[in-house]
Amino acid sequence: MSHTDPAQTQSAFPPSEAAEPSRAPRRTLSPKQRLVAGIGALAVVAAAVGGTALALNRPTSGGDTQRAAATAAASHGLDTSAAQEGRVHLDQVPAAVQQLKDSGFTPIHAGELTVATTGASAPISFTADDGKTLIGSDVDVAQLIADGLGLKLRVETTAWADWPLGVQSGKYDVVLSNVGVTEERKDLFDFATYRHGLHTFLVTKDSPLKDVKEAKDIAGLKIVVGSGTNQEKILSAWNKLNEEAGLKPAELVYYDDASAALLALKSGRVDASFGPNPTSVYQAQVDPELRTVGRVNAGWPDNSDVGVVTAKGNGLVRPVATVLEAARTSGKLTAALTRWQLQGEQVEKTEVNPKGLPRQTK
Repeated sequence: MSHTDPAQTQSAFPPSEAAEPSRAPRRTLSPKQRLVAGIGALAVVAAAVGGTALALNRPTSGGDTQRAAATAAASHGLDTSAAQEGRVHLDQVPAAVQQLKDSGFTPIHAGELTVATTGASAPISFTADDGKTLIGSDVDVAQLIADGLGLKLRVETTAWADWPLGVQSGKYDVVLSNVGVTEERKDLFDFATYRHGLHTFLVTKDSPLKDVKEAKDIAGLKIVVGSGTNQEKILSAWNKLNEEAGLKPAELVYYDDASAALLALKSGRVDASFGPNPTSVYQAQVDPELRTVGRVNAGWPDNSDVGVVTAKGNGLVRPVATVLEAARTSGKLTAALTRWQLQGEQVEKTEVNPKGLPRQTK
């Protein structure tokens, strides 16, 4: 899976046009907004085989894929129902409520927190088995934020390319859609962090690979990776290290068709695929023939965290960060992520606008 470019950790299942809500004609993004969104590197294809999705390198419609994966997930311990009775909730956080009042920020819809997400990447945000309700780890985190601020949660679907303009124009209060913190994005948006950006390797259940965490572990392997993604950048850097150490580099394998890539993995023609941790974990959860081995920070060799996005300087990011920190210290954030098998991704401390991935060189 991966929409990821060197600056972000966006993921899987691109949304179908039919799944998008009705909206005014799309405004053209400025060159700066296009750079911040990483539109030029949105290179993913997603498909489901036996309830498993493997995302690669060009967009496609994801509605049927999401439903197939959701059906499989329901039988493997994940709640994909619209009711989401096990969703974690948080009491109001008085300090955050007061910060919100003092900030002068006014929600777009009175008494509600309007949250945008792509709904296109299980288990981060995707469609429940009713075919319309958005669920997933980012939706659960959004619920915690709304609870802590004393607001009702309102979730709306947006295309990845549209969220920057949506936040800046006031269409959404915040975005939760696996958005990585970058120095370029910080020019236009504020961030409150809640998860580490992680990538992992997906292998078959009977693979001899036990752990993959550094360059030498991939020497001589054949690995599926998306063209133009951050994962490709990491593996290319590891190959350079291996060559300098006298080790055989990994062979990076590219597929335009996700079904073919999955077949290659399961048949042993490739040793592994490399993609963002949440979707890889989800794939392994819904397909007993697959498992994950090793985690690598998405910003390797730097750190890459995922944050809640607000408009720059509108006063909302501080109350959001206060709620996230309260959820973290109470264990509610961990509980929300654990529902989707993402335990271990939570940050050690919520930060506002921490150092992000470096600016891209031209």
